Amino acid sequence: MEFTMGGRLEVRITPADVGKRVSVRRRSEKGGAGAEFMDTVGVLTSWDHGVVAITPKSGESVHIVESSLVAGKVVPAAPARRRGPAASFPELAAVTARAWQPVESEPLGDWRLRAAGGFTRRANSALPLGDPGLPLGEALGRVERWYEGRGLPPYIQTATGAEGTQEALCAELERHGWRREVTAEVRIAALAPVGDLDADVSAVRLSREPDETWLSRYQRFSAPGPHVLRVLGGGPSVWFATAAGGSEASAAVGRCVVDGRWAGFMAVEVAPEHRRRGLATSVMAALARQALEEGASAAWLQVEEDNEGARALYDGMGFAAHHRYHHFRPA
Repeated sequence: MEFTMGGRLEVRITPADVGKRVSVRRRSEKGGAGAEFMDTVGVLTSWDHGVVAITPKSGESVHIVESSLVAGKVVPAAPARRRGPAASFPELAAVTARAWQPVESEPLGDWRLRAAGGFTRRANSALPLGDPGLPLGEALGRVERWYEGRGLPPYIQTATGAEGTQEALCAELERHGWRREVTAEVRIAALAPVGDLDADVSAVRLSREPDETWLSRYQRFSAPGPHVLRVLGGGPSVWFATAAGGSEASAAVGRCVVDGRWAGFMAVEVAPEHRRRGLATSVMAALARQALEEGASAAWLQVEEDNEGARALYDGMGFAAHHRYHHFRPA
């Protein structure tokens, strides 16, 4: 990160730049050798009473005392991807929502309240794609009451890290006492290379519905119920893959939703005793080949930040981060 102009550090941002992506350098509170400065890149979400708030990709705002700034500048949005499909955040947000549909939903302005008996945060969180039609404080109250009426904790799903994402909303949620509970990456890639992976797909069986063999491997299926099956089966064109391993009929499973040019991969799981044998790759390749037959050309998936094994697997398949999404909950 370079701030110098003719050997000088300059703060070239002002409160008028709120809403823009910025890069700043500040003096570290600890100071000392090797720790004198700290750098932050993100969206400038507020500048009030001598405190600067910046929301980076993590979704959790950083608050900086104005007097500690030694350099700052407005920076362009992250550069466009040079490989794989082009994708806007609104397009991907709509595609990912259609791939994991709730049992019940209700509009709140341009927001969507979603519930599915508590099965996964994605299907039981508000999706704020636009204006809720109310002042934010009132909208948050409506969200809380809607979920409490269903015996569910209130969550709001937000996104950061791409052009048009919701850093400002994340900062506003924090100001209203909401806290980020979990973060995941949305990754995208060209689909054909996934279908061309060197993988043995002969033991992979595809079906339109999750049978008992598939469900026995899916770790989230701890409490059978119609709401679970409705979420899993919802989507434009849904496929389930089951891979046998040795004497085990369901050593690995996966789910894919084909939606126009997009193929979304979810619920890819491998039994612990069968890991590192290429079964996840076989499941992904088999699902990708089916999606290619239906005309898809791009792939997406979601992976939580702390899932290092999955992140390494998807790195090798060519998936790169597009944006991050977060679930916020009242503190």
